[in-house]
Amino acid sequence: MTHGLNRRVLLVDDMPAIHEDFRKILVPQPADAGLGAVESALFGDEPPAVAIAFELDSAYQGQEALARVQAALAAGLPYALAFVDMRMPPGWDGVQTIERLWQVDARLQVVICTAYADTSWDEVLATLDVRDRLLILKKPFDAIEVRQLASMLTAKWQMTQDATAQLTRLEDAVVERTREITSTNEALQAEVVERKHLQGQLVQSEKLASIGQLAAGVAHEINNPIGYIFSNFGTLEDYLGKLFEMLAAYEAAEVHVGAPDVTARLRKLRDDIELEFLKEDIPVLMRESRQGIVRVRQIVQDLKDFSRADSSQEFQLADLHQGIDSTLNVVANEVKYKADVVKEYGVIPDVECLPSQINQVVMNLVVNAAQAMGEERGRIVIRTGVTVDNDNIWLEVGDTGSGIPSDALKRIFEPFFTTKPVGKGTGLGLSLSYGIVQKHHGRIDVDSVLGQGTTFRVTLPVHRPASPAQAQLTAP
Repeated sequence: MTHGLNRRVLLVDDMPAIHEDFRKILVPQPADAGLGAVESALFGDEPPAVAIAFELDSAYQGQEALARVQAALAAGLPYALAFVDMRMPPGWDGVQTIERLWQVDARLQVVICTAYADTSWDEVLATLDVRDRLLILKKPFDAIEVRQLASMLTAKWQMTQDATAQLTRLEDAVVERTREITSTNEALQAEVVERKHLQGQLVQSEKLASIGQLAAGVAHEINNPIGYIFSNFGTLEDYLGKLFEMLAAYEAAEVHVGAPDVTARLRKLRDDIELEFLKEDIPVLMRESRQGIVRVRQIVQDLKDFSRADSSQEFQLADLHQGIDSTLNVVANEVKYKADVVKEYGVIPDVECLPSQINQVVMNLVVNAAQAMGEERGRIVIRTGVTVDNDNIWLEVGDTGSGIPSDALKRIFEPFFTTKPVGKGTGLGLSLSYGIVQKHHGRIDVDSVLGQGTTFRVTLPVHRPASPAQAQLTAP
């Protein structure tokens, strides 16, 4: 048997003499090769080519042949070819034997051997229904016929096996390539989603930056006339005080006016203008006006603090509570008709952050909480505190709103995803907030119960973690 080529042959015949003939043809003995060499030396002829030997096994009945084929398969040494006699009494005939052999090994090449002319080959071929693995050899046959059939059919078996193995390798390669393409496609899809996310954040950030700059500019423009008004209002209060003082002196001097008609006219004028009421109401109006001006100044200042457009875009230590208060003043109109805001501040240190961006996160969470309220007025609680290790602070915004459905809860941070009606939200608020918190090396968690409310918790490091380059510079 040559290397890499299956030349295992099974002969199935009930005649021992046939087995001996096949063995002489397919398994030449060394003595035959030696005799040929001697003849060549004596007569000067070319040495004959040594026939390639086959590995021949014998079976005398169909049942024995089936057992041998099964054992060969179990051992991993299948037969490539079987010569099967047509008539083998008292057991299976050739057709029955071939049927059973093919049931256990469909790859087996078969040659039917027969000396009878009464066999209907059309019936045989129709019964076996396989023409590409079946040849017919009529007895008596020449040795060359047997050798050529054996060589051709074992080579065919080997080529079929090689083609099947190559096809399997190709299929495996296709599967692997498909897996790689699928993996690459998934990575590209993830990158597309991430790019959309970043694009959405960029668009929103640009909008916020523009709004912040505009708000800061408007606040600056409003602040100037408010400054004039506030200054003039103080002067006006002083003037009114002096006028009231002068008016009191005139009232005291009325009794000393000699002309009765003058006195009567002054008294009538005082009654007509309701002087006593004016003396009481004017201070009240002035006090309320002062409070209004102070309120406007505070709103303008909060708007500037919230936008921080006039500050550098570098991390800095900031008072988180001050930022929350400023943000609540900015969004007061959005919240005041829907919910009561309760502040439960803990004792926290200043946080190293980008204040305007943290204010943006607070605004998104508070506005979302207000918009989650139903028909009844709700409650928004803002809490702050420090983690056990004192390395992080946390901020919670909890509401008594409608809650978030469980199927939507896992998608709320996706860009452009929103549970609000069309036209009521862009789906970028929480996505942007998530990106800001990630940028600050923090995390944002959510806990929601449908029909009861939602709580968002933002955890931020007190100090900004050092970048790898900074860590190398500070390393000992």
